[in-house]
Amino acid sequence: MKTKSFKLFTSLLLILISINGFSQEKWSVDVSHSSVNFAVSHLIISETTGSFDAFTIDATTEANFENPVFTVAIETASINTKNEGRDKHLRANDFFDAKQFPTITFKQKSFKKLEGKNIEITGDLTIKGITKPVVLKGKINGVVKNKYGTKAGLKLATTIKRTDFNIGGSGGSIGEEVTLTINLEMNKK
Repeated sequence: MKTKSFKLFTSLLLILISINGFSQEKWSVDVSHSSVNFAVSHLIISETTGSFDAFTIDATTEANFENPVFTVAIETASINTKNEGRDKHLRANDFFDAKQFPTITFKQKSFKKLEGKNIEITGDLTIKGITKPVVLKGKINGVVKNKYGTKAGLKLATTIKRTDFNIGGSGGSIGEEVTLTINLEMNKK
C-alpha cells in the first residue's frame, strides 16, 4: 500500500512541477524608468543624440524573467532630439515619415543567454515598412521584488544603417550608422 501511495504522490509531484515549469509570466514596460535612445554622427566631428518618448514593450517569460520574448512598438512621432525644428524634419517623409509609418516595430525571433548576465536577442526591425534582421546585445541586470511588485531590469544595444531603412537619404551631414540603446525596467503583471 505504501508503494502505491508513494507512486501516486510522486506522479502528482511531477505533474505539479511540470505545470509550474511551463507557466508563463507577463511583463510590461515601466515607461517612467525606461528609455529608447539613439545616437548618430553629425558632420563627422560630433554626435547627435535623441530618444523616442512613446513606446510599448511587453514580454512573456518563464519564471524569474527567464527566456523573455519581447514585442515592441515605438511611435515615430515621439522622436525627441531637444530641437523642435529638427524633430519636425525627422518626422517628415525623407526621414521617418511619421504620418504614413506611425510605428517602428520589433518582432523577436530568438533569445540566447551568454556568459553571466549577458544576452543576445535577434529579431526583425521594421521602420518605414522596411524589415531587416537585427541583433541586440546586452544584459539582464536582475529581478527584484519590492513593495511596488516584481521588476526586471535590462539594457540592450545595436547598430543599424539608417539608409537600409530609407531614412534621410545617402550622403549629407549625418552618419550612416545609428546606435540604438534601450534601457528597460519591466513590471510583472
